[in-house]
Amino acid sequence: MARERRSTPLASTCTAPHTCPRPLRLDVLSHAPYFAGLSREEIIALDEAAKVRGYTEGEAIYHAGGSAEHLFLLASGRVKVLRPALDDSDVLVEVITPGATFGSVAALGHSTYPDTAMALTVSCVLRISAADLRRVMNRHPAVALAVLDEVSHRLEEAQQTVRRLSGGTVEQRVASSLLVLADQLGEPRDGGVLLQLPLTREDLASMTGTTTESVSRTLSKWRRAGLIETGRRWTSLTDRAALAAIAGAAHGPGPVRARRG
Repeated sequence: MARERRSTPLASTCTAPHTCPRPLRLDVLSHAPYFAGLSREEIIALDEAAKVRGYTEGEAIYHAGGSAEHLFLLASGRVKVLRPALDDSDVLVEVITPGATFGSVAALGHSTYPDTAMALTVSCVLRISAADLRRVMNRHPAVALAVLDEVSHRLEEAQQTVRRLSGGTVEQRVASSLLVLADQLGEPRDGGVLLQLPLTREDLASMTGTTTESVSRTLSKWRRAGLIETGRRWTSLTDRAALAAIAGAAHGPGPVRARRG
């Protein structure tokens, strides 16, 4: 008997990393929290000063320890941010979504980036030099305050990450991380929540401070129990209540914050 082919719930996505037309760039810049108060002329000038580049899935945008010379703004796609841990592993601390900035430390004069940014999907990124950004900050104090607030918030989240990874069972941490992603990136679908995100077992392991093997065993167990369904580039939470019960008190501010801008 022929095996029934399983259909994917994924929506079709663009595969051209260079696709970042000017109207899209201007729209993203004008709605970004840092620049929402700028005039149309200032937004156009900022776009003309920015460098635009497309990234393929898995391509690094910058590395931890690299010279912090630019602020980045995501125009399309998804970007993951990895922070080095004390044991030389990397912890996935953020998933960046269109309209959000990253690499903000460059605006404050930091010499190096504290984390690594990598394209999680095909992405288009605007790169704004620290010098250009500081000129905007000098003319618009509200932009400077927004940058300071952002960096402060990210430091707070880094502390929350350490606390989260230091407690709870593997199942609690994995369930909690999936719920955080569902809260911030999920789409309601057939009574569950669909994550259109190509997270690997390695990504989930880095989010939860455990091994790839432990993540695989946990997800396999939950698939058999009907709590989740998975595909090559998607995960569906089919029994959110059960996952919340597993996560228990561990489900709170997590190591992944999807930043929408």
